[in-house]
Amino acid sequence: MAFSLLSRVWKPVAAACVSVGLLAGCGADDGAAEEGSADVVQISDGVEVSVSPETDAKPVVSVPSGEEPPKALFTFDVVEGSGTEAKAGDSVAVQYAGFNWSNGKEFDASWNRGAQPFSVSPLGSAPVIQGWNDGLVGAQVGDRRLIVIPPELGYGAQGAGGVIGPNETLVFVVDVVSINGKS
Repeated sequence: MAFSLLSRVWKPVAAACVSVGLLAGCGADDGAAEEGSADVVQISDGVEVSVSPETDAKPVVSVPSGEEPPKALFTFDVVEGSGTEAKAGDSVAVQYAGFNWSNGKEFDASWNRGAQPFSVSPLGSAPVIQGWNDGLVGAQVGDRRLIVIPPELGYGAQGAGGVIGPNETLVFVVDVVSINGKS
């Protein structure tokens, strides 16, 4: 079974993975997008996140240091896909990378586990954080979607397994591979 930090039942697995060093943190300096190689997304007045647009590779993301995160769910398609939009009840296969807003560190990425996409099904009530159930609605195959998730739609006051702090805003870059098995 593939490890996924998004699963609601992941804590024991995450603790084991952290103890053997499987969760690689990548700080803002290590993973900062190089100038000219990233799309800059305006989150709010003066607050920007940069995301590399190449969907055939793990995203390079730069989260602003010291800036206030958005209070509501934020989604933006860095790369726009095509076809039918994902809706409640669909099965959406994705590749993703997740980062903490507070320090820009990567806490999980499906890309680190090879080419096997992660399945979110059924969308709307999948066993993932609510920010994913809400943030993937309307996505299309080929999208590289930036999803910024406030704590109440993520892991809330409890945080998650030592890699996501209490009341942490989460930044995900999600590449939609297929919807209902259609790429």
